[in-house]
This record gives sequence, C-alpha cells and structure tokens, in this order.
Amino acid sequence: MAQFQEHIITELLEDSNGGLVVTSAGLGLHKIISSLFLLHHHSQGCLLILSATPSQKASILRTYENVTQSQISDEVQNSPAEITSDLPANQRLSLYSSGGILFITSRILIVDLLTRRLPTTAVAGLIVLNAHLLSDTSTEAFIVRILRSTNRDLYVRAFSDRPHSMVSGFAKAERTLKCLFLRKLHLWPRFQVYVSQDLERDPPEVVDIRVPMSTYMIGIQKAVIEVMDACLKEMRKTNKVDVEDLTVENGLFKSFDEIVRRQLDPIWHTLGKRTKQLVSDLKTLRKLLDYLVRYDAVNYLKYLDSLRASESFRSVWIFAESSYKIFEYAKKRVYHFGRSDSGKLGQIKTASTKKRKLNDNKKDEDQSTSTENRVVLEEVLEEPPKWKVLLDVLMEIQEERDKRALSGEEKDHLDEGDDNGIVLVACKDEHSCIQLEDCITNGPQKVMREEWEKYLLSKVQLQALPKRNAKKAKELKGFGVLDGVVATAGKKAEVSSISKQEHDALLAAASEISKRINKDTNAEAGDQKHVDDGGFGKGKGKGKKKKSSAGEKTNNDVASTDKAMEGGFSDEVFLRKHDQGLDAESSSETKKLPPVVFYALESDQKILDILKPSTIIAYHPDIAFVREVEIYKAENPLRNVKVYFLFYEDSTEVQKFEASVRRENGAFESLIRQKSLMMIPVDQDGRCLGLDSSNEPQSVISQNLITRKAGGRREAEKEIQVIVDMREFMSSLPNVLHQKGMRIIPVTLEVGDYILSPLICVERKSIQDLFGSFASGRLYHQVEMMSRYYRIPVLLIEFSQDKSFSFQSASEIGDDVTPNSIISKLSLLVLHFPRLRIIWSRSLHATAEIFASLKANQDEPDEVKAIRVGVPSEEGVIENDVRAENYNTSAVELLRRLPGVTDSNYRVLMDGCKSLAELAMLPMERLAELMGGQKAAKMLRDFLDAKYPTLL
Repeated sequence: MAQFQEHIITELLEDSNGGLVVTSAGLGLHKIISSLFLLHHHSQGCLLILSATPSQKASILRTYENVTQSQISDEVQNSPAEITSDLPANQRLSLYSSGGILFITSRILIVDLLTRRLPTTAVAGLIVLNAHLLSDTSTEAFIVRILRSTNRDLYVRAFSDRPHSMVSGFAKAERTLKCLFLRKLHLWPRFQVYVSQDLERDPPEVVDIRVPMSTYMIGIQKAVIEVMDACLKEMRKTNKVDVEDLTVENGLFKSFDEIVRRQLDPIWHTLGKRTKQLVSDLKTLRKLLDYLVRYDAVNYLKYLDSLRASESFRSVWIFAESSYKIFEYAKKRVYHFGRSDSGKLGQIKTASTKKRKLNDNKKDEDQSTSTENRVVLEEVLEEPPKWKVLLDVLMEIQEERDKRALSGEEKDHLDEGDDNGIVLVACKDEHSCIQLEDCITNGPQKVMREEWEKYLLSKVQLQALPKRNAKKAKELKGFGVLDGVVATAGKKAEVSSISKQEHDALLAAASEISKRINKDTNAEAGDQKHVDDGGFGKGKGKGKKKKSSAGEKTNNDVASTDKAMEGGFSDEVFLRKHDQGLDAESSSETKKLPPVVFYALESDQKILDILKPSTIIAYHPDIAFVREVEIYKAENPLRNVKVYFLFYEDSTEVQKFEASVRRENGAFESLIRQKSLMMIPVDQDGRCLGLDSSNEPQSVISQNLITRKAGGRREAEKEIQVIVDMREFMSSLPNVLHQKGMRIIPVTLEVGDYILSPLICVERKSIQDLFGSFASGRLYHQVEMMSRYYRIPVLLIEFSQDKSFSFQSASEIGDDVTPNSIISKLSLLVLHFPRLRIIWSRSLHATAEIFASLKANQDEPDEVKAIRVGVPSEEGVIENDVRAENYNTSAVELLRRLPGVTDSNYRVLMDGCKSLAELAMLPMERLAELMGGQKAAKMLRDFLDAKYPTLL
C-alpha cells in the first residue's frame, strides 16, 4: 500500500461521522476499501457496502484475500459475504446479526429497513461506492436518512474516482454531502503533494512511441473532424445549448452526448427532427474517431457499411461536404475497384474516378463496357501501423533479455525484483486483445486476410436474404450519399449501376473464397478440430471456431453467389490478391517473442498485482491505467518496470488523452473552490443535518391544522401510510414520499403499485415504461385488474423533472385515431375503462403532493387485505375475501354486456342477487329498484323474456 493511501485512511478515521473521498482515476480505491475492512470488528456491528459494481467487488475481495493471507493472525475476520435476493429473510437476518462485512444492493437494504427486519442499531457503518451517482432522491440517500434518524453512532464513508462527474450540475458535491449527512470532503488529485511524492519518487522507465498514421487514416480523421465541426455549427444555430461546451475537444468524450442531451431535454419536444438527429450524429462521429485508431481497416469498413445501411436516409452528417471522403478512404484501405484497359492491369480506376467519367460523357461509358475489358478488384488490406510496431517492440524486449542472459545480468534482475518475464499488453476491449493475440501468433497478413474473407462472406449472406428486402434496398439506393455523390433524380441510375458493379465484383470474389474454404474445411476437418481445442487462451479458440463455422456455410454461400451472378454481372472479374509473403517471416519471428498476456481495460480488473509483469505495453493508453502502473511501481520499488506507450502521432487518440488530464485537473480545481465556499448545516453536536433541514417533513394533517382551535394545541397526528409494491423501490418515489412524512409499507402486490386507501389503487408508469406497456399489452391487463378490485383505479403517468412535460408537440397530434399514436392509445384505454382516472405528474415531488391530496379524507389502506387482492388461494372461495377465486370473471363480463346494465348499476345488481339465475327471476319492481329506473329494467326484462326464434 502506498503512503498516500494510508494518509487517506487516516483522514477518514479522524472524523467518527465519516466523509466523502474524491480521488483521481486509478489511484487504487479498492486497496483503501479493503484496508478499511481490516479495521472493522464484528463486535461493532455489521459493515454494509453499497453501490459496488461487479468488477469493483471482485477487485476489493481479491485485494482483501491477498492481505489476509499474508497476515498470520487470529484476529483476521472471515471474508465479506454478499446478500442477494435469493437469500430468504431469516438468513439475511442472521447475517446482519453476525456483525460481518456485507455487500448488499440498496433495494434489498431499504426493504429490510422499512420492514424492520434489520435493526438500525445493528449497523456500524456504510461504505458507499460511486458517490458521483448519488442524488437527494436516490435510494442510498433514503437508507442513510433512515439509519441516521435512529443510529447516531453510524459512520458513512463514500468514495468516487470520477471528479468530472462531481462538478456536473449545480453544487453537486455539496448536495451529495448533505444527502449522506456528511461534513468532510476529502480531495486527492494526482497533483496532491503526498500523491505526487509517492508516485514520482521511483517512477517506472517510460518509452513513448509515436506511430505515424497511414495516409488514408489521416484523411479519414480529418474528414470526420470536419463533419463533426459542421454538425456543431448546425447545433449552435439552434441557440438552445451552451455554446462553450460545443467544441470538437469535448466531442471526443462519452460525456459530451450526456451534456448536450441534458441541456436539450427540457425543450426536447419543441426541437425539430434535424436538431434531434444532430445529437445522435455527434455520438456516431465520436465512435468513428474512436474506432479509427482502435480497429483494423476491414472491421472499420464493415462498421461504415452498417452505418450507410441504417442511417443514410435519416442522418444529417452523411450529407456534409466531407462525408464522402470517410467512405472513400475507408474503402481504399481495404480494396481498389476499377477496370483494366484491354485486359491490362496497369491503370486501375477507382469508383469515384469512374463515376466522374460517367457523368461527363455517357457515350464513353457505353464504349467502355465492352467484353474485352475486365473488372479488377485489387486487394489492399492495409494493416494498422501499430501492429508492426508492437511486434518490433516485443522482439526488442526479447533481444534485450537475451543479451542480459548472455552477460549474466538476468540472474541479478531475478534476485532483485522477482522478474517473471511476462509482458502485459493493455488494450481497450476484448476484441482487440483477441485480434492482437492472433496477429502475434499467425502474423498480421494472415489476420487481415481472415478478416477480409469474413467481410466478403458477410456480403454473400446478405445477398441470400429474402428478395423483398433486397428489392427495398435497391429502391432506396438513389437517395442520400453514395460513394461521395449526392444522388438526385437525374443521377439515380448512374450511381446505382456503379454501385451494383462493385457489389457484384465483391460477390464474385466471395464465391472464389467460399469454394476454397469449402475444400479446405472438408480436407482438414479433423485437424481443424484439434486446433480449436488447443491454443493460447480462449480468444484463439473463438477465432478458429468462427472460421470453421464460416466454412460450414460455404455450400449455401456458393449457391447463393452463383445465383446472384446469373444475368446480373456479365463482365469477367479478376481478383488481384495482395500477398507480401509476410506469413512465413512473422511465424518464424514469433518463436523469439517473450510470453505475452493481453488485458482488456474495459473489464476493469486489477491484475497488475496478480501477474506482476516486468514490461507493460499500453497499446490503447488510458489515464486510469497509467495511474495504476505508477502505484504498482511505487509499491514494488525493487522491481524494474518498463512501460511502452503506443500513440498514433497527431491523432485524436493523443488529443483525447491530454484532454482527459486537463479535464480532471479542471474538475479538481473547481471542487477545491467549492469546498472553500460550501455551507453545511450542523446541529449542536456538529453533525450534518442533511438536505432541507430547516423544513422538517410534516404530515399533511399537521400542515393544515387550524392553530386557533383548542387554544393552539395540536391534535394527535394520525400516521399517513402508503402501501408500496416491492418492485417500485427501483424508482425514487418511495424516498420522496418518505421525505413528505408518509410511512412506507413495502409488500408484494399482485394488483397495482401503490395503495393509497381501501378504494384507491395507483399504477405508476414512467414515459418509457408507458410506451413499452402499451406495446406488450400489459397495461390493459393491469388496468382491468385494478378496475375489478378497486373502486377508483388510477393510472399515474410520471415525467422526469428535467425533461419536457409532454409526449409530443401540439403540431404532431392529429385528429384521427392512429395505431402508432400514444394519445390514441390512451383515448381507447379510457373509453374501454370509464372508471379509470389518469393523473399527470411533472416530477417525483409533484407525485408526492398529489398522493397527499388524494389521501385527504380517506381511510388508511389495510396491509393484509392489499396483499391478498388478486392472489390465487388454495383454500377455495372464502366469504368476504378479495382473492381471485371469489370473482367469477366470466359471469361479471356477461352481466355487463346485458341490455340496460351500465357501469353505474352493475355493482348494485351484483350486491342485490347472488347469481345470473337469480337475476333472471327477479320481478320488475325489484329490477327497477336495483337498476335505477323503469327504462333500464324494462330493457333487461324484455331481453330475458324474448322468445328464441324458430326456423319454421
């Protein structure tokens, strides 16, 4: 453990109330938390850990186990346990009373607290991770408020390693402290004195390698940035977003989409389709920049093809001036397509050059399509420049080790630092790890050829889809942007014909590859199976299986390709292969490479302390991983650690890395200013009072008291209760209701989400859930059940506070009923269930006010009765019960369809007679009394007494 981590723990322990710790990314929070576990004793009570992600939990547990194994002591406690929904209530209670360390979800904990299964005095403290996600309406804040109200000795220690998220919104850090009832904010940036001293005392040896991008990669990056800048200029024209945030540098980060969307959410319904599409386009363009430096040329082209198919008729960015360069350069990285004059391969025309010739002179086009000319599809298969550099670095590492071994230095290194010789290569994702592993094993050229063959075979599989889909795609080809030309009505045929020739050439090339793979698969089926079972790690096996599965499908692929070629493309196709003979060279070089382990950064697993590598290659540099390497070296000063950083020179990769450092430093500077100015209300003992401390929650009855009555004495307040379904604790509404002074009773309800009184049942729907419930038909069933068992069924439609309070703009609401309109669906629902009441709520707090007004002058709901509503019973029919068996649904539906029976009198009829047979025997006077009039009674009597017509 580094010294600055010990300082963090010391600062936390100084305040018995706890504190909020915000650190830079990658400074080892899992080690700090595991050390806090060692300080906990079961006699204090249980220690609960909230909001831990699976990767965080795994890292904390692994670190804790390593520490406890090194300590030969009787005081070492058992390893932390995890409480899940699978554990029954009695087992959870025994774990709570054991005083151990427990990982638990906030949903389970709040239910156990409200049902009093967990005594608040049994909790010694809380550790809350990812504190940047908390708000005053979050369930974690609900838990802390309940525990603080009865347990004054409770400590809360919250952690976050996302400083930029702690400065989003107004006074985010201050509000987070208040909702956790904390006073102390501990800031630990990378530039803090203790941190910088520890990490810079004996830093690792760093080699910064700047890899030049290929010409086409530079062209694609420049084109994407130009298109992104054009989209940002269009966005600025709306005058509805903060212009300072709309920069290309901010656009490189994932949070940029969230920032723009957060600004536009309140007015989203007033925006036009173009502005909404621009928000989506900026996200797509950010991915294009990221994928350019992450993936190979073939996979990048495949991603662009999917974008062209899915977004070409909606996206704004595709119509930008520079967008055609993105598609054109990406294609040139993989293959060139053109014609050879009289069979010669000397002059190969690209698709764009040929297109200009077609547009200039159509007669020349007719002459050029003679049968003497052949279409040439030349493979390029440009390898990512980093691949060769990675192989060179690995060979260099091995050469240095060989030299040291010959000179006798290797033994000294082993004695000093226990060097195991592992080289760790850190990549962004699992796909990159698998591909690089294959590249080292089989050579770059073979990997690119496999990707190229998969790409061609995917074209064949698309061609084999039903004809109606292909016909639809063909009709749409004339619009949008295709190969750099904005297609108009006059150019539609020409653009489509060029694209078809190129497409058919790819199909012909795929046909050759399919036949060859089919032969290889049949000849080497046994050998291929043997290769699948072996190899280095699981990634290689996956790659081989994909290849074999592609080979198994080749019979159908060849047939579909031959069928596609019939009458479609008559010219001869010549496939010019790109083979530099590197496979043999690379395969011989792989024998000289050191042992390599690939690590995916997205898995967020802390493996440096496990593998203990001597050499680390940051293939995709990440700021958090850089700090992890620094801590790893600081904790192992005797180990010789060498780090290679691979950056694409003058790329957005470098810009994004440097911008992330600036953004983090700026966030900490803002937090330091906020810390000097924030005001936290405290009580006489110096404890934080939390949010809205000046206005303690009071019940509605106490707020409406007439103080002049009875000399100002307050009457005994009646506790306001709301029965809440267990599933509703995924939302923040129970928390807000508790803030308003209502008692929350969590139970499992079969009908409804909230029971406000014996008569009122509420089904709450968020906007997203409402659309989904209409699509699945679930809402109809839910309203039907509520109408059956409760007199006042209520559908609550709840909007988010930061979003628009409408489904759609008024101009989009039509006069007619349409199946796709949400307004039409709601209208039909109300027509079918006349007693249903729809309540529109602007926010969570507005919902709480509505519930309070609905509960005025109403009896409190019965918990036992609410649980039994709609639940099947094994005992059969029980008198005066509300279970499902006691309702003859078919008989009620028949009664409601009889003439004269309405929604206002059918319940009276059910109370007045026990069965339909008894109803048929009732005299006219009794019917008129029950149905509320002679007219309705006569309609029913005439219907019941009408003779059945005969055929004679």
